[in-house]
This record gives sequence, structure tokens and C-alpha cells, in this order.
Amino acid sequence: MLVSLVAAAAVATGLTVAGPVSSRAEAAVPTTIPLEFRNNSGRGDQIYVYNIGTLLSTGQQGWADANGTFHAWPAGGNPPSPAPDASIAGPANGQSMTLRMPKFSGRVYFSYGQKLVFKLTTGGLVQPAVQNPSDPNANILFNWTEYTLNDAGLWINSTQVDMFSAPYAVGVKNTSGAVKNTGHLKAGGYAGFFNSLKAQPGGWANLIRTRSDGTILRALSPGHGIGSGVLPSTVMDDYVNRVWSKYATSTLTVTPFADQPATRYYGRVSGNVMNFTNSAGAVVTTFQKPDADSVFGCHKFLDAPNDQVRGPISRTLCAGYNRSTLLTNSSQPDASSAGFYQDAVTNHYARKIHAQMADGKAYAFAFDDVGHHESLVHDGSPQTAYITLDPFN
Repeated sequence: MLVSLVAAAAVATGLTVAGPVSSRAEAAVPTTIPLEFRNNSGRGDQIYVYNIGTLLSTGQQGWADANGTFHAWPAGGNPPSPAPDASIAGPANGQSMTLRMPKFSGRVYFSYGQKLVFKLTTGGLVQPAVQNPSDPNANILFNWTEYTLNDAGLWINSTQVDMFSAPYAVGVKNTSGAVKNTGHLKAGGYAGFFNSLKAQPGGWANLIRTRSDGTILRALSPGHGIGSGVLPSTVMDDYVNRVWSKYATSTLTVTPFADQPATRYYGRVSGNVMNFTNSAGAVVTTFQKPDADSVFGCHKFLDAPNDQVRGPISRTLCAGYNRSTLLTNSSQPDASSAGFYQDAVTNHYARKIHAQMADGKAYAFAFDDVGHHESLVHDGSPQTAYITLDPFN
């Protein structure tokens, strides 16, 4: 998924970002690059933009103004104290503006009609918690993109790991003039997603959050739905039970590195655990039987440490559970998306998001990048970054 670049990332939801940090200096990447922010939303709301993250040269947390100048957060308090107003007035519908992006690991937030509320604790910035109905931002229509700009280039994505909300796309133009973008919905994709989610039985419609004036604000990710009590915690049990039964008598082969096809691990269920062995037959890691929260969050019983064995295996398992491919293919990960989400028990939130994306790519769960199905663009020689607010149709 998105790899957190700083251990001191913000508390609450935490800053997760796209792309690894590299110390390899490349003259092609200047100190700041322009970010073209275009408003094609079709809405008349005032837009507020925030560029928040960690300055990679120093490790300081803070925000960047429209000129790309870094401002460190002041010390926070307990209870949390208000953060300085880091908002930048965004463009009107049909207009665009150009900001400067510094070498950050962070997020660009944007909100409609109302400024976001950020606070500071002694541990750093408290970010909006979309799953918390008492969060001060709960009734604000907003979204964010995650990015890393460093000496190795720009990584920028559109993310639905926490929620599906105000539609947008991201892009990058390199110094040769080539442009890459991702995140656009199909025509009618915004309404299509919410209508489809409303019609999905089993509690999935409860993920949708609506403001008192009738405005649809967001759909929570299923992990947040379980944490909020609106989606049954047993929603994946039937599929997990069938996986457990299958691999009690057969072997699951995981080849976690596309560039290392000889590195394989073999999973077999014994009781309440799935043991993975290497080619020599030695047990290298063990997983307990996961629940839905572990599957949707790719954590707890499917924790993925930043190592070369358990983490890569867990990433592959997490993708297989969310996409419901572990029963149909005993060699993971899948090379094609043709068989994703075909089981009646699956991550319907992710299924419906991918179905509405113009290029089929999304970050609908943490390790949606397994097999490169994520909505991410990268270039080692970025000239301009793009964020485009899309229509709500």
C-alpha cells in the first residue's frame, strides 16, 4: 500500500504516503515543483486547500503555503490545541490555480464550503477521523490525496483506503512533456458507486454518511464500518472459513516479489493457524485465522511488518482475501484482475469502486498495489503535478 515515510507521522489517522524515500540525488527534481489544482467539480462551494506533511530534509512536521514555503507546526497541547490556519483559498468551478509543492511526505486536503479543523497534541497533528461522528470535520465534504516528492521523483495517488468521497484525479507531467494521470471516474461513476452500495445487502449501505441537508458526504471503508458498528464484524467469516478448509488439505503458494519468481512460500492450515514454509521446508511465519477487520485493514492477524518475509506474504494474503481470489487460485498473487471480487462474499466496497474507475485502478484497501492495481502515478523527473476536482455525477 502506501508506505509511511516517517515514524513521527501525525497521530489519529496518521500520514501515509506513496513511494519510498531515496537518498539518491537527482538534479531533475528541484526543491519545489508546481501543482496545478483545477476545479471541474460543477459545484459553487468555496474550495479550501491544505498541503500538510513532513519536510523530508529535516523530518519536521508542518504545512506549505501557496508558494511552497514550509511552516513547522508549533507545539501542541493536551487536550489538543487549535493548529494554525494552513488553508489556501482554492479556485472557483471551472478555474485553476498553481501552488508549489516542496519535498514533502504528506497529503493535500481539499474541502468544500467550509474550512477543516486541525488540532495539535503533544504528539503532533490530529487529522480528521472520518469514522468518528463526533469529529469536528464529520459534516464537512472533503477529501485528500497522498504524495511524496523527493530526490527520486514524485509519487501521487488518489486514495479510498479510508473513504470514498469527493471525486478527484491526480497526475504528473515530466520534463519531457509526457503526462500520466489516474483517479478519474467513469461518466456517472460517482452516483453509480453510491447507488450500487445502497443496493448491496448485508449492511454495506450503512457505510454511507449523509449530512442533515441531504448531501452525501462519504462512504466509509468497510474496516471503519466494522469499527463504527455499522457493518457486521462477521461479514467475511464464510469466505475465511472456506479458505481455511481448502488449505487444510492443499497448499497455497505465494510468490510475493514479481522480480524474484524463485522466492516462494507455501501455506498450509493446521488448526487455527496457517503456517508458511520456504523452499527448504522451514516454517518462516505463521498467521492466525483472520477476522473481517484484519482483512479489510490488512492489520491485526494480517499485520505486514516492513521486512522481507512476513510483510510480503501478508500483503499478498490481504489482497487475496479482499479480492476473494484465494479459493479460485492457489498461486498468489493473481496476474489478472478478471477474477477479482467474483465470490458472493468479498470486499464489495472495493469491488464497486474499481468498477467505476475510468482506468480500473483504485486504492480501495491498504494493499491494492499488489499486482499494480492501485491509482498511483510516479515519475523520476517531475515537472508539474496535477490535482483535478471532478464532477459529482
